Amino acid sequence: MSFFNIFLIVWLIVGLITFIYLFFENAPYGRHIKTGWGKEIPARLGWIVMESPCVVLMIFLTIIYYKNLNVIHYVFLILWLAHYIHRTFIYPFMVDMENQKMPISIPISAISFNFINVSIQFYGIFLSGEYSYQWFMNPYFCIGIGLFISGMYINIRSDYYMISLRKTRGPGYHQPNSFLYKYISSPNYFGEMIEWLGWAILTASSAGLIFFFWTVANLFPRAIAHHKWYKKRFENYPKNRKAVIPGII
Repeated sequence: MSFFNIFLIVWLIVGLITFIYLFFENAPYGRHIKTGWGKEIPARLGWIVMESPCVVLMIFLTIIYYKNLNVIHYVFLILWLAHYIHRTFIYPFMVDMENQKMPISIPISAISFNFINVSIQFYGIFLSGEYSYQWFMNPYFCIGIGLFISGMYINIRSDYYMISLRKTRGPGYHQPNSFLYKYISSPNYFGEMIEWLGWAILTASSAGLIFFFWTVANLFPRAIAHHKWYKKRFENYPKNRKAVIPGII
């Protein structure tokens, strides 16, 4: 067994531990912000800094290893950057983060995760993955890219719906009742999980599958926490609305 595969197994175990831990301790940012997690910094700055490796490191590695890449890899790169350029440099300026803080421990831990994850994705997919031009017609690619784009649409539209609520109703948190919020409390997380499931399928890689698992490990427990928070905050919160998967949980 190669060192890379051993590392993936270890990283999978760390993800499983993280998944269990996050059911008992919410990451302290956004509506779950709390003290005791270290010095606080402006939330917008923290967000940009912690997500930037997904753009900067990925582009840096692409420049170094461009001779090893083919057109399939560049399609993967475009999809990756489409998500992370928006997430890193556009979204934090669209959402109201004025006067909001986050513990510095959050961006530090996120930077560490993103450096590891980008390295895994680049090595496992861009350097080790062998994709011929026929991959464009492979069912894995066709299904995966459909899921990726659909998930990205759900994720972004859900976020911008919440942004529009604050613009029309004022700052703070409001009860959402449109789009997929009619069925689940966290369609943005639902969309992101679909997105990275699509990534795992369209790349047909263990690296992509690991990233999908980590996405679920991070977002599923937080979606459950969001659902509980909504039910406590709003007395008339719909009882039939689920947390993150429509009609299921």
